[in-house]
Amino acid sequence: MQASKPQSTSESSPCSASTTCPYCGVGCGVSLELETRAQESGELKRRITAVSGDNDHPANYGRLCVKGSALAETLSSSGRLTQPQIRDAADVLREVSWDTALELIAARFGELRSTHGGDSIAAYLSGQLLTEDYYLANKLFKGFIGTPHLDTNSRLCMASAVVAHKRAFGADAVPCSYEDLERAELVVLVGSNLAWNHPVLFQRLKQARIDNPLLRIVVIDPRLTDSCEIADLYLGIRPGSDARLFNGLLAYMAERGRTDRLYLEAHTQGFDAAIKQAKRDDCSLSAIARDCDIDVERLETFYYWFATQLHVVTLFSQGVNQSTSGTDKGNAIINCHLAGGKIGLPGAGPFSITGQPNAMGGREVGGLANQLAAHMDYDTPGARALVSEFWQAPNLPEGPGHKAVELFAALGRGEIKALWIMATNPAVSLPDSARVRAALAACPLVIVSECMADSDTLAYADVVLPASSWSEKDGTVTNSERCISRQRGLLTPPGEARHDWWQLAEVGKRMGFHKAFDYSGPHAIFREHARLSGFRNSAPRLKAGRKPSATSSVKRLFNIAPLAELDRAGYDALKPI
Repeated sequence: MQASKPQSTSESSPCSASTTCPYCGVGCGVSLELETRAQESGELKRRITAVSGDNDHPANYGRLCVKGSALAETLSSSGRLTQPQIRDAADVLREVSWDTALELIAARFGELRSTHGGDSIAAYLSGQLLTEDYYLANKLFKGFIGTPHLDTNSRLCMASAVVAHKRAFGADAVPCSYEDLERAELVVLVGSNLAWNHPVLFQRLKQARIDNPLLRIVVIDPRLTDSCEIADLYLGIRPGSDARLFNGLLAYMAERGRTDRLYLEAHTQGFDAAIKQAKRDDCSLSAIARDCDIDVERLETFYYWFATQLHVVTLFSQGVNQSTSGTDKGNAIINCHLAGGKIGLPGAGPFSITGQPNAMGGREVGGLANQLAAHMDYDTPGARALVSEFWQAPNLPEGPGHKAVELFAALGRGEIKALWIMATNPAVSLPDSARVRAALAACPLVIVSECMADSDTLAYADVVLPASSWSEKDGTVTNSERCISRQRGLLTPPGEARHDWWQLAEVGKRMGFHKAFDYSGPHAIFREHARLSGFRNSAPRLKAGRKPSATSSVKRLFNIAPLAELDRAGYDALKPI
């Protein structure tokens, strides 16, 4: 059976469409103008003629940064992978049919499962994937192949925030939206050069300051960045001293009676232990200023502003997350908001800003090695049984697998015999690239799904699968504020390039799991994802001392079950939500 290509449009007049920018976690809406032209062959080919911001999208309200504005200029088919390839005995990649490539993968996976067990197979994914791709990869590898070793390059940027949220809230729940930036009295940027890395949010914040002259902005960063352009106060702290700064703030609030005792008693636990830990070191202003290498008066100004304002948003990003103690830094920030009741209100809360366009969508479907689907974890009582029952997947692993760096270490030791890499380039992006390249070279089977022909990782691929790219891929993404948006497939992929979800589904069917991977399109995958989020999603009623059974409910904050009612037309027309 050969793969069918998306049908070419027969329209001959200009048209417009809405989609989502693929560059960062802001998740801006994009409006496109398209036209269809007849080729010399007689085939009709659609192309994008103009790009602008979507005025109705709640992330950007028409704004776009320079990268989003130039999207149409990136859509050349030059340099694209257009045909599956397999490395032959002469160590040369040769073009083959899709059937040949997919049958090889399915057969090798089956052999490895039989000989070495499911955990000899692994996947390394990317925040560039759409939620439907991510969901199907998680289902295939964890649910049916039976390997826990599925992780993502989001591990390198967002895992610290994920764990901080789980420590603080019991779930990876982001408690803010972009509107909070406009409603705040104080906005604190920590480890975030918003002006460069999330420029549309920076413009929203800049406009909010114009609209509300009482809004104050504090920038905390070892470097003097362009974000300081709108700062009322800049703290050029010593690199790595973020936790010291915010633990000191927690102690300052407690000592001056600036904590919200009613909120603490009603909604938190462990406050006294947190204060005791924060005060373990000298918490005098002079000691903290010395340790953070900042001026005492500036430090006291920041502490006073934070302690006396209720509507405070703290934006933190990779300068906090990408650290040997990134989770502790995230929790130190969150603790200050909990202590002051500065959360759950308009214009208030700790706000982790993601880097990749769908890093949040990956977290929704279990894209990390220590997660299950629908925002559940292996250590959540009853979660594994619930997912296994919903998927009818008896091979679901008992516990977490290797995380990104550990995964490649296991690859190097020969414990993992096959690795499928999708939409990422670990040969250059992972730390200790020499060790990563050696591990890839030693792996018996490396599969790479990629849209471009010049990726460094392709040098180590035994099977290359040409993937569709932005403007061709069809599905959803979730941005930093948890807004789900449609990314629409408007152009036909070049050559034999295919969608990532289709590649995964075809391998699943060829491995004998046809019923579980028989999808008519991404809308069907999304509906299943939404159904799982609501499947037995209610508080279990158990007697004291009783453990949840396999049929117990598992209460979770992530629940988009109403979206499971969308038909194909409703999915195609889905507005940001």
